[in-house]
Amino acid sequence: MTILVFGSINMDLVARTPRLPVTGETILGHSFHTSPGGKGANQAVAAARLGAPVTMVGRVGADGFGQELLSSLQTAGVQTKAVLVDGSDHSGVALIAVDDRGENQIIVTPGVNRRVSRQDVDRLIPLLPGTTNLLLQFEVPLPAVRAAAQAARAAGVRVILDPAPCRPDIPDDLYPLVDIITPNEIEAEQLVGFPITCPEAWTEAAATLLRRGVGIAIIKLGVRGVFCASVQEVFFAPAFPVQAVDTVAAGDAFNGGLAVALAEGLSLKQAVMWGAAAGALSTTKAGAQVAMPDRPTLDGFLRNQSILV
Repeated sequence: MTILVFGSINMDLVARTPRLPVTGETILGHSFHTSPGGKGANQAVAAARLGAPVTMVGRVGADGFGQELLSSLQTAGVQTKAVLVDGSDHSGVALIAVDDRGENQIIVTPGVNRRVSRQDVDRLIPLLPGTTNLLLQFEVPLPAVRAAAQAARAAGVRVILDPAPCRPDIPDDLYPLVDIITPNEIEAEQLVGFPITCPEAWTEAAATLLRRGVGIAIIKLGVRGVFCASVQEVFFAPAFPVQAVDTVAAGDAFNGGLAVALAEGLSLKQAVMWGAAAGALSTTKAGAQVAMPDRPTLDGFLRNQSILV
């Protein structure tokens, strides 16, 4: 049930503020910290902390951040033998502002993540046999993401794509390579070109993505819950009520939980509940990777919600 993650590895530089600034405004924050992040690395840590064997494929810079990022992955139990230390640029950095409600604004400076290429896919391919799921995101160059999806499809490995940050140049031939796509509400709107404001719109957005060739469309709706559609079934799962502190990595926690549940043979509905629970738990702590729940915490939370584990 090995899970592979192909994607970004960043250092998050996080400032907490009473509220988020508007354009042109300078405001005073009340705290600052650094935290290992990057959507790829976050999803790898999320899955590893839930007990899955996970291997990360990506790049870090030959700098202090790079060594810290590798150490964080290894401490979480992620295998890093396929992570390249690239001295041509700095490690990826994300500048994050988080307000007192837990909402955030994020600017990512990719560094060596922008150099991820076919060379990295070549390191991925030998790892595909025996893999159940490949997790992809859009914080590394699109040609590499597409090549990784093609390789996974050829090897019979399930492809789970988090289309974040969303981009306008997604090729039509990527969608049929994707078994499960997991946009949040804003990303879904950007993908389909119309507002996602009501259940009818969720349904039409998911149907649009299915028509493009994806196997399953899962739309993450934040505090409202999760909408899921495939040819076989359509369902909505309400959000778990928690006291949110920081939502910065909730989507990554969702994908990690979803992937582990599917790798363990659970049904799609059960996997979505695992993802929703992992995402909810991650918002109760500040930071990205440090906020990912471990397996005992997730199991206890699901039992308390009367959900079988």
